[in-house]
Amino acid sequence: MEFTPNDRPDKLGVITHGSLGQGVDMKLDATESVEDVVTGTFAVVQGQQYDFFSMITDVAIEAANEGILLHPPGPDDHLLREVLQGMGTYVTVSLKPMLMMPNTAHQEFEEARSVKTIPSHFSVVARATEEDVARVFGSEANDPRFFYLGDPLGMDGIPVCIDLDRFVERSNAVFGKTGTGKTFLTRLLLCGTIKSGKAVNLIFDMHSEYGLGARQEGSGGFVKGLRDLFPGKISIFSLDPQTTRKRSGVSADQAVYLYADQIEPEDILPLQDTLNLNATAAESSFLLQGKFGDKWLHRLLQAEGAELEELADTVGAHPQSISALRRKLSLFSRYDFFQTTPSGSRIDVIDALLETLERGKSVVFEFGRYDDLKVYLLVANVITRRLRQKYEEKTSVYLQSKNEADKPNHLIITIEEAHKFLTPHIARETPFGKIAREMRKYFVSLLVVDQRPSAIDEEVLSQIGTKIVAQLNDDKDIGAALVGTSDASALRKVLASLDSKQQALVLGHAVPMPIVVRTRTYDDDFYQAMQDGSPGGSTSFAAVKQQTDELF
Repeated sequence: MEFTPNDRPDKLGVITHGSLGQGVDMKLDATESVEDVVTGTFAVVQGQQYDFFSMITDVAIEAANEGILLHPPGPDDHLLREVLQGMGTYVTVSLKPMLMMPNTAHQEFEEARSVKTIPSHFSVVARATEEDVARVFGSEANDPRFFYLGDPLGMDGIPVCIDLDRFVERSNAVFGKTGTGKTFLTRLLLCGTIKSGKAVNLIFDMHSEYGLGARQEGSGGFVKGLRDLFPGKISIFSLDPQTTRKRSGVSADQAVYLYADQIEPEDILPLQDTLNLNATAAESSFLLQGKFGDKWLHRLLQAEGAELEELADTVGAHPQSISALRRKLSLFSRYDFFQTTPSGSRIDVIDALLETLERGKSVVFEFGRYDDLKVYLLVANVITRRLRQKYEEKTSVYLQSKNEADKPNHLIITIEEAHKFLTPHIARETPFGKIAREMRKYFVSLLVVDQRPSAIDEEVLSQIGTKIVAQLNDDKDIGAALVGTSDASALRKVLASLDSKQQALVLGHAVPMPIVVRTRTYDDDFYQAMQDGSPGGSTSFAAVKQQTDELF
């Protein structure tokens, strides 16, 4: 729909100042209340030739004459307040234009482009309409590559979509402090990729929250898991199949065992802090591997007393370092899933994983009663390192044959507590760091879920394509979440203003411009939309509030 400045609905004011580098300022119309203007809101500035799609980044109250502020009207001087409003006192709203599009009769054929100029004085600013949102973010109803993620602030029932084709191209992240609903946001994104078939997923589900029905925080109810929504597209792999069956009444598709000869020293590196291993002890694992190959861990765990000193002399390591390494790693021997016997001809979890992924089914990897961080770190590293090697081999075959039948399904690996795998001193050595930097060409990417982005290596952060950022309080975390983002200073203010529930800033490769959304509600309407393929509707505000309070 083409608008002229005078017939645009929800006009807010007009442009008075600005620059291309710093953004533009709007004088709020005297009939509008400053308390209705919220940072993060999507607005449109209508210039003479272009519509400028913008985000409100700041609000300020001003006075034309300092004398007014020295002698302000009293609380009962209602008439004087009304006289001064808009003339003697006024409100300035800062906007950051993100995209521009010609506002001609043929605008539907135009693509939004990056901002290269700014609107002129007195250009009208209005809240965006549903048509504006669809022009910029696409429509799930019209194109299956778009997935409805949430509604712009103050625009309930108007869908903001992410481009799934672009989303799966790169690694992505969900950031937010504890209690902001990162798991809920991650479920939404996973549902989008599974429903569309754009990628298969491997989800390391530390707390059994994704695959099968999970308890709602703050209520006695349950929400559906991915297996419930997509029964033919999800397989459950479990380190603890008994607990999986007891909890849900559903048997795991694959019981998982980890063998000592499948573990390499690189898999131990992320456990240094968790196991309190010093650098010398960690280096000893490489000396052991150099001498004994894939039997290094078996030899270490079998050695006792004087044998440890002999082992240290054999490989040239310090006896205390070898002893410390054995003491820390022997903790895994008491777990049923950990086997010190050779893997031999037993079912290999990687072969089972690859077969499942090749059939287009996503895998939820449950830990059951082994929801311990050190177990999570070890198992996720071992599985991902070997899976990465297999995908490199499969991609090499595809590039040689150029046969579409050999092309691997695009794989997204979801990890929680991601900073434990991606700290600056180990990110280059872990499979996750290598995937974030290099694996896009091998059809593998990450979905990083974390509450401490400041602890993640900056090089890895710079490779993140799309970020969904919920509330963060720490300045270092906010800065890290915006690494590699233009206009980070303006977006900092927006992040600082987010509510703790069901609000997130979406920015990066899969959206044309940053936008704050009230995220879609994970409820019966959503379940129906996932099963029948319809985009889904929006529930009433009261219902959304009740469901959100229960969910979070």
